[in-house]
This record gives sequence, structure tokens and C-alpha cells, in this order.
Amino acid sequence: MFIILITVLLTVVVMQNTKEVPFNFLFATFYVSKLVLLLAVAVVSFIVGVLVGRPGRPKYIQGRDEEPEEPKTKPDTLSQEDRDYIS
Repeated sequence: MFIILITVLLTVVVMQNTKEVPFNFLFATFYVSKLVLLLAVAVVSFIVGVLVGRPGRPKYIQGRDEEPEEPKTKPDTLSQEDRDYIS
């Protein structure tokens, strides 16, 4: 629902800004519609957000050894008090 609301608001803002404006890029000046610029920024922002937010491989620091898990020799982890309560 949130994504739909954001999409509708973005569409309204983009459609209200159709006037051409000068766009300076390095040493060149282009006249581009605000519509195109806003859409380009929205698309690039979405792509960057997806790339940054995606899960990656866990990173390990060299020189740090993980502590081995202690094997559980006792499969029953209930205390006597818990067993009495259940019974």
C-alpha cells in the first residue's frame, strides 16, 4: 500500500513539472523537461536503493576466528522445575 501511495504521489509531482529548464552538465548546457529529469532521478534512486539494500555475502574479518559451538551433550534442556510444572 505504501509503494502504491508513493508511486501516485511521484506521478502527480512529475506531471505538474513539464516545463523545460536549463541543465548544466560539466561544460555543456542542455534544455530538458523537468519531467525527464525527475523521472531519471527517480529511476536512478530506485536502482541505487535496490543495489544497496540487497543482501550480500557475509563479510569476515581476517585474523578473527569464530568460536566453535559447544556440542550439546544433554538434549534435554528443561529444568526439574519446568518438568514438574508441565506434569
